[in-house]
Amino acid sequence: MALYRQDKQQLKGIRQEPFRLEKDLQSIVESNLGVLLNLELVRSEFPIQNFRIDSLAYDKEAKAFIIIEYKRNQNFSVVDQGYAYLAVMLNNKADFILEYNEQMKKTLKRDEIDWSQSRVLFVAPSFTDYQRESINFRDLPIELYEARQYEGGVFSFSQVQKVRATESIKTISKGSDTTEQVTREVKVYTEAEHLAGISEGTMELYDRFKERIMSLGEMEIVPRKQYIAFKANRNVADVLIQKSQLKIWLNLRSGQLHDPAGLAKDVSEIGHWGNGDYSVRLDSEDQLDEVMVLVKQSFKVNS
Repeated sequence: MALYRQDKQQLKGIRQEPFRLEKDLQSIVESNLGVLLNLELVRSEFPIQNFRIDSLAYDKEAKAFIIIEYKRNQNFSVVDQGYAYLAVMLNNKADFILEYNEQMKKTLKRDEIDWSQSRVLFVAPSFTDYQRESINFRDLPIELYEARQYEGGVFSFSQVQKVRATESIKTISKGSDTTEQVTREVKVYTEAEHLAGISEGTMELYDRFKERIMSLGEMEIVPRKQYIAFKANRNVADVLIQKSQLKIWLNLRSGQLHDPAGLAKDVSEIGHWGNGDYSVRLDSEDQLDEVMVLVKQSFKVNS
């Protein structure tokens, strides 16, 4: 990705500066995990059996452990290494919980963790075409992120998006004990699964909402176990698709929302799935304009 600096309508290229050491890349990402990935750093260089995990992180939204590995060279298989890391995690759950409790000074119990949402993230300045192609499975719990630094203190961080991800990793994993073990326990959710079996009217309502929210600016769709998240820098809205309506959580703290139509409900004092302290129900396209007034407020705060 080329970056430019504008000077009196003239664009001047910003020179990329390579990371001197793999550890330099790791230090920058670990120091900014909340900003870059909305994760908590549990420990750097976590030893477990014959592995040493570069960064052990925790995803409070998914209630899952995340393994992060950093690479400066391109000579590695993301799928093979990713599944090996996941297998060692699933076979040593108690060690991960103990590490979290000791490092974070908290008490996290085994049944509070959703092991099905475990993931491995690889972070590198770039990936080969082969590595990019290797993640194109709809149920692969492995993500690639490209991180680059430039002169003047500029830093870029972007996820490598899957393309044509319709096939399951299970179709090529037969005979691999490690892969089969992980796929039995780890689950990657898709937008299509959330939409399966809903009525035509609800599907149309979701499509209209999706079209409107995606038009607000740069955003990605992140299917979670219970809902579909629309995420800018942070989640803007989390959508639960119900039989005849959409239930939407807005990622705003109690008191932040201006709601002239009185559509939203403050859920700060009750348990709920999505992020934020407000929920709103959308059951008709007639409400869409008023609902988007609320969504735009969340986008402004979270982008």
